[in-house]
Amino acid sequence: MATALSWSGGKDSALALHALRQAGTPPDLLLTTFDETTGTVPHHGVAMDLLRAQAAAAGLPLHAIAIPPAATNASYEDRLRAAFARPPLDAVDTVAFGDLFLEDLRAYREARMHDAGLAAAFPLWGRDTGPLAHAFIDAGFRAILVSVDGEQIAHDLLGRTFDRGLLTDLPPTADPCGENGEFHTFVFGGPIFARPLAVQPAGRWTSPDGRFAYLDLRSGAGTCSAPTRTPTPCRSPTPPA
Repeated sequence: MATALSWSGGKDSALALHALRQAGTPPDLLLTTFDETTGTVPHHGVAMDLLRAQAAAAGLPLHAIAIPPAATNASYEDRLRAAFARPPLDAVDTVAFGDLFLEDLRAYREARMHDAGLAAAFPLWGRDTGPLAHAFIDAGFRAILVSVDGEQIAHDLLGRTFDRGLLTDLPPTADPCGENGEFHTFVFGGPIFARPLAVQPAGRWTSPDGRFAYLDLRSGAGTCSAPTRTPTPCRSPTPPA
């Protein structure tokens, strides 16, 4: 049987992959969901081309599941059930997640995996997010903030590199790893990759209500397609930052 790692392209997904490999239990594939209308990852707003580039650099296959815009939990679960009934996901018996401390999200994931006859693993669970954020930097990871919740942190932090300077500039109410949805990241370098990814910001936009700001991130070679429209915030359980 096989293990899939839930993959958003962000910092916690990358740390989970690093932890699984260090523990000698590497995943067999990466699993992501994307908005079938925009071709982007919910909440992150990152185009699927960039996630495919990450997977190639990590040496792992990426299986992507299309979900409707603003998907309800029910529609999200229907799409996942259908995907796990077909190859290659029908060979998966465990799904790993990069969640850190949100008990309700963990309980939801465990219940859904149990319903599908699968086990859920949480290799980062319970880690102190302050030291974990610094461990991410110390390990040589490189990441950029690609979405920001303006009700929790300033939109000005969008596009910042995830480094010690950013951690200093976060308000004291913000979790250093963005576990409460303060921000989401895209990882473009680090020990999980055979090579770094060349990426560059090409603009930014906000959600219709003005709350969320997104970075239009593209590959440095100009091969990444831009989102076709402003991402719609998705209500489905999403991978972490």
